[in-house]
Amino acid sequence: MELLTGKGAKHSSTLNYVDIKAIEDGIVILKNGSLRGVLLVSSINFDLKSSDEQDAIIGAYQNFLNSLDFPIQIIISSRKLNISPYLSILDNTQKQQHNELLRIQTNEYKDFVKNLTEVSNIMSKYFYIVVPFAPVEDASSGLLGKISGAINPRAVIEERAEAFETYKNQLWQRVDHIAAALDGTSLNFTALTTDELIELFYSAYNPSVYAQHAVKNIEETEVVQYAR
Repeated sequence: MELLTGKGAKHSSTLNYVDIKAIEDGIVILKNGSLRGVLLVSSINFDLKSSDEQDAIIGAYQNFLNSLDFPIQIIISSRKLNISPYLSILDNTQKQQHNELLRIQTNEYKDFVKNLTEVSNIMSKYFYIVVPFAPVEDASSGLLGKISGAINPRAVIEERAEAFETYKNQLWQRVDHIAAALDGTSLNFTALTTDELIELFYSAYNPSVYAQHAVKNIEETEVVQYAR
């Protein structure tokens, strides 16, 4: 226990155990300098598809996997279903209802849904594709690079900003490749923005505090091009 509480022990922040250095422009920047883009992907009910549709989806997914020349990570996140937006819709429907009987039925249905979600532990699943890009380490990061950086720090900052734009564009090219490869699978997906990424990781590291966070409706999202 001396390593944790003993004399001379250094207080360590939880940030030291998180690999994320920063999140900007919809990109996760890790401490090792590599970049990550995160796509929120919809789901499909495979069992309800016809045999021809199932074969087509399987074939499209095989083509997608065979087209990859870089690694990806597929993550499934389970969260407690947030029914608040749906209850708000029912509230508005009840207020706008002129028929007294329908207004009573709407209120009873709203109470039923609310009680059902409170009693049952209903979970919703979210699917993500993590797209990585690791820039090649610059040779100027050695002794000569450190000396030049000390002499002209502004130039180093400008070079880093320019390099980040280059790496970011290469990352979005990979995202575009995934968008084209998944086009035949009937899936909708979108890249998470900076705010959405922050909320995603905050909820991941604080599940008890942020268990009922509501994310965007991926079913209403269209595929867009991300190259910039």
